[in-house]
Amino acid sequence: MKLKPKLVSLNSNKINSISTKAIIFAAPSGSGKTTIVKFLLDKIPTLGFSISACTRDKREGIEKSKVDYYFLTTEEFKKKIKKEEFLEWEEVYPGKFYGTLKSEIERLWSEGKQVIFDVDVKGGINLKKHFGNKALAVFVKPPSLNILEERLFARKTDTEDSLSQRISRAKSEMIYEDKFDTTLINEDLGNTLLQAKKLVIDFLNN
Repeated sequence: MKLKPKLVSLNSNKINSISTKAIIFAAPSGSGKTTIVKFLLDKIPTLGFSISACTRDKREGIEKSKVDYYFLTTEEFKKKIKKEEFLEWEEVYPGKFYGTLKSEIERLWSEGKQVIFDVDVKGGINLKKHFGNKALAVFVKPPSLNILEERLFARKTDTEDSLSQRISRAKSEMIYEDKFDTTLINEDLGNTLLQAKKLVIDFLNN
């Protein structure tokens, strides 16, 4: 039986007891959202990174477990789905699941942090639906699909098949841009970082 993604509510008492905002950065793979989020975490100390869970393999020498992702087996992930431990989740690629654990949000809130997300496009849409006007949802967009392909190829972290999957998915994700509060076109990284910082600080201070 194919699992169907759904949005799950956090414990309502915990939501009402903590006044917080959420920052959501979503983009097609290779657009630069992870670089932006790491920059913001370094520059804005009140932000706390929501570590997503996934079932894909860890990129050895690049990623760390429980820092970049919670790396789970497919069986472990599906058990957490059945126990409703995810705020949102999705099968992003065939057999590759990604999701946001409710416990991760609660951990950050208990530390007095404003949560920042680095998620795929549909995950970003679901999180925006959940948090509503308490969230700033930013769509990070490459200057063109050709440049995105060049960036993905230059990373050298994907097989030919997985690279093809990412490019195909990126094309389909572009149509969801209008579901977000604002768009950042990541053409010049230095300028993009400054724009992102201003967007977030303005939102948190509003």
